[in-house]
Amino acid sequence: MTYARFIGIGSYLPEKVLTNKDLEKVMNTSDEWIRERTGIMRRHIAADNETTSSLGLEAAKRAMSNADIEPEDIDLIIVATTTPDQVFPSTACLIQHQLKIKGCAAFDVQAVCSGFVYALDIANRFLQTGGATTALVIGAETLSRILNWEDRSTAVLFGDGAGCVILKASDEPGILSSHSHADGQYADLLQVRSGISAGYNEAKPAEAFIEMNGNAVFKRAVATFDKIARETVADIDGGLGGIDWFIPHQANMRIIKAAARKLEMPMERVIATVDMHANTSSASIPLALDYALQEGKIKQGDILLLAAFGGGFTWGSTLVKY
Repeated sequence: MTYARFIGIGSYLPEKVLTNKDLEKVMNTSDEWIRERTGIMRRHIAADNETTSSLGLEAAKRAMSNADIEPEDIDLIIVATTTPDQVFPSTACLIQHQLKIKGCAAFDVQAVCSGFVYALDIANRFLQTGGATTALVIGAETLSRILNWEDRSTAVLFGDGAGCVILKASDEPGILSSHSHADGQYADLLQVRSGISAGYNEAKPAEAFIEMNGNAVFKRAVATFDKIARETVADIDGGLGGIDWFIPHQANMRIIKAAARKLEMPMERVIATVDMHANTSSASIPLALDYALQEGKIKQGDILLLAAFGGGFTWGSTLVKY
């Protein structure tokens, strides 16, 4: 059997840091209010000359360096993003060009905060069926560009960044299980209303930003994390007890802790970076992965459960032997 193994991970965060204290100066909020409700202390914000593709490119270069591979080794590029540089071409094509790679498939995946696990699922299927041998899977976002900085219920939650995982086809176990789901009936609970074929020419500024029903999203997210985690580990020895690390989408510390309690997973086995990065949507899981590796938490052979929930609603999970 062919598996997709993680052989390199890299991340990139913009230099500019926006703390809760900084936000106190520009909106009706406080460091205490933000911390109590979200666990967030700071977030990184892309500079004017930075784009989603430039963040993703830097993360990809670092992952390739860690994996000790060259651009010509890559034969698949998937970028998960909800904030592409342009309507088209895809952000993946822009990164492909910057890496001087030609000919391989390159495309974007839009599943908001679940985008990275969706992209892993797709790349895994490419590698398992022989459609590719070495894949760049990138989660990259410049969410600061679609925030209403007068809305404290959303503006305090999000940040910018990128992370990349390199997958290689192998006979040794890597991705063990992967699941992707969606239910569009909840679309209006977390959305950006203005788009291209709907409202583009008539867009009002208040409609071009993230809108969220926080309480409804919280309840669905916690219940869904529990469901997808149990679905993903159903076929491994020990079930949830066989998991070394739970790496959820970094939306909100309260959601992460509530999900961990439902899974009976001690926080000592949960990777949480939302305090440092805020919610970076599709970039949050690869950013957390790279952080955990740099901190020496994840070891060779560890079993990792990656799980995400996002607008759509979308949700998904991936079980990995690192």
